[in-house]
Formats: sequence, C-alpha cells, structure tokens
Amino acid sequence: FNIFFILGILAQLSASLTLPGIAGIVLIIGMSIDANVLIFERIKEELRNNANLKQAISNGYKKAYTSIIDANFTTLLVGIILYNFGQGPVKGFAVTLIIGIICSFFSAVFITRVIVEKLSKRGDKSRLNFSFPFTRNLLTNININFIGKRKIAYAFSTLFISFGIISLLFKGLTLGVDFKGGRSYVVTFNNSQNPTEIESGLKETFNNEGVEVKTFGADNILKITTSYLISDETDNADTQVKTNLISGIKSLTNLDYSEDDSQVDESNFTISSSSKVGATIADDIKNSSFFSGLLALLAIFIYILIRFRKWQFSIGAVSALFHDTLFVISAFSFANLFGISYEIDQVFIAAILTIIGYSINDTVVVFDRIRENIGIKAGSDLIPVVNESINKTISRTLITSMTTFIVVLVLFIFGGASLSGFSFALLIGIIVGTYSSVFIATPIVVDLYKENN
Repeated sequence: FNIFFILGILAQLSASLTLPGIAGIVLIIGMSIDANVLIFERIKEELRNNANLKQAISNGYKKAYTSIIDANFTTLLVGIILYNFGQGPVKGFAVTLIIGIICSFFSAVFITRVIVEKLSKRGDKSRLNFSFPFTRNLLTNININFIGKRKIAYAFSTLFISFGIISLLFKGLTLGVDFKGGRSYVVTFNNSQNPTEIESGLKETFNNEGVEVKTFGADNILKITTSYLISDETDNADTQVKTNLISGIKSLTNLDYSEDDSQVDESNFTISSSSKVGATIADDIKNSSFFSGLLALLAIFIYILIRFRKWQFSIGAVSALFHDTLFVISAFSFANLFGISYEIDQVFIAAILTIIGYSINDTVVVFDRIRENIGIKAGSDLIPVVNESINKTISRTLITSMTTFIVVLVLFIFGGASLSGFSFALLIGIIVGTYSSVFIATPIVVDLYKENN
C-alpha cells in the first residue's frame, strides 16, 4: 500500500522518477519496515508480560507511537529543508521523501492496525502469532555492556576516519561528470540502445574517467557525457575524445560511424551534436546541498532538544550524523585506494542524504527507549539504564537493518554499474548508521551526562 500510494501521488504530480527519487523510496521502505517492527516488537514485549492478545496489541501500538512519530518527524524536517533549499537531484529526493514519510506513517500505523485488529477479533482464540516458537525469546534476555565498549568504538571510528582522510589527501576521490564538467555528445542509432550497457562499456574506453549515458528524447538517441581530458582545452583533446567515443561505440554495437544523419540505418550510427559541459551547475548543487545539509542538522538538533529536553541527546544525534557521513566518504576513499573506483556525483549526494535519514531514524528510536526507561527508573544509575534500553531495542535494530540491507544488497549485485556507487554507499551507510546509534550517539550522551552531573 505504501509503495502504491507513493507512486500514485508521484504520477498525479507528473514527477520524474530519478535515481535520487529511488533513493528516497529505498529510505522509505526501510522506515516503513521499521515502524511495523517497532509496533510488533512492543506487542511481543506485552505478550511476554502475560497480557492477553487484545491488550497486548492495544498497548503495543500505543507505546510505539512516540518512537514512530519522533523518527518520522525528524526525517520529515530534513525533507522539508532539502526541498526548500536544495537543487536538482536533492530537490527530487526531498519530494519523494516527504510524500513517502506521510504515506509510510499512514500505512504502518493505520492500515496494519486494521489488518491486525481483523486477524485478532477472536482475542486469545485467534490464530495470530507475532513470533515462531523457536524465536519467541530470541534476543530478549541479552545483557551486553554496550556502553562499557564505547572507548573501543571511539578508537575504531577515529582511526578509520583519520586513515580515510589521509588516503583522501593522497589519492582523492573519482569525481563524476556532475562535479568536473565534460564533453557531451548526442548519438543517434537506428534501433533502441541500453544506456547502462553503453555506459559500462565506455568506462574502459575513457580510462575509467567519468561517463554518463542517458536516453535523449527517444530510446534510440543517447546523450553521452564524459570528463575524459576535460582539463585539456586544445583541439587535439576534442578530436581524441570524439575518436575514443566512436571506437568505443563501434566495439560495443558492431556498428559503423557515419557523419551523415541521413545514413543512420541498421549498420550505422552518427553523432548528431556535441558541446562542452561546465561544472558551474554542479557547484551550485554542491553549495546548496552543503547549506541545506547544515540547516537540516540544526533543525534535528533543535527538535531533539525540544522533544528530549536534554541538549546531550541533540549533541549525540548530530555527532553520529557527522560520523556516518565521514565514515562513508572514508570508505569510498579506501575503495579508490585499492583500485575500486566509484564516482562521486549527484547520486552520491542522494545516497548521503539517505544515510542521514536512516541513521537519525535509528538513533531516535534508541533515544526514545532511553528516555522512557529514565522516567520509569528515576534515580537509578544512568549506564545500567542505557545498557538495558539498547538491549531492549537490539532485536528491532537488527531486524530493520537486515531487511533494509537485503534490499540494498540486491541493488548492489544486480543494479549494474550505474547503481554500484549509490548502492555501495548505502551498504556502508546502513551498517555504520546502525553501529553509530549504539556505539557513537548513545555513548556521547552518556559521557556528556556524566560530565555535567
């Protein structure tokens, strides 16, 4: 229902579904799963406390509402800010995200409630279960001292990010056409062509420099842009890039090149037009993305401060988001250092925004349980209460992370070269977002609490 609503609204708005838009939908799938998992985990807790089925369902939904609202609202704030201040792919991502959050909340809270109420109308006699016998007590009696391991986590993250920045200084990142500019060619064929296959094949032709291939008005016309030799302004460079493009297309399609448009047929293709693309638009996108990102972090800081009434929670959440962003950039830098080159382009921006949304969603859920337990156990030592809160939410955290990870892993394996950088960023982001909620954001809250008490 959630995906149906999102696609229906996007169709009504005549919106184009771009890769950043798909990134938004991936994030919404994760958040929608998370909302349901939160509810069902709460119901399972009530059942373990010997509540009857009807009462367990009622209490489960009631106790999960706060976490769901906080997690969705923080991400909605990000979406609204990105829509108002972002450009290009960032704005497209924001549109999908805003629509998706509203649809996700409705489908997770109301549609599943109708289905669950229907299946449980006979009360304890209903054939409705929230776990298998062998999973009923899985991850329910664990007692891991997560906070006690925070210094190890701090050291690991510091070393990883530090070495990532060092490798960044020596090797750098592979900037795509969006950030470097390039030469652009409109290539006409007689029959339809697969842009993804052409793009993958041309990367080798252009020494793994940035290549972007898109359909241009019709599926037999491609717009091919490459940053190969973009710093060379000479006529020789123009000739060499065009020569490489023609030879690359010839080897991929077994077609011959014709300078005459009228001779395009089953055996020939032509280059209809060419132009040079500057990086000025990319600079605008980078600047607007940076500004809107900072504004989103400020909004998250203020909202968490209002909701949790402790500045320590705000610092912990924002610190984890900075950590996650730097961690993913470091991972790209390490991959580039070992010869695995993923381009940094507009889609990479969308991936980073997706990771921020996913990470803050995960962090808020953990924080919400800490706040609840602090209220119940007022006067108790903070560290045991925090450890208990993390242990109580670890089942939900692993379920949500694994389901979203599987979606992205499929995208990484079968999505092709054009999606590899995007899905690689999300794979790292899901892992580090889950890790940072437990080992970075929460420990920072604890350390700041201890310093001020």
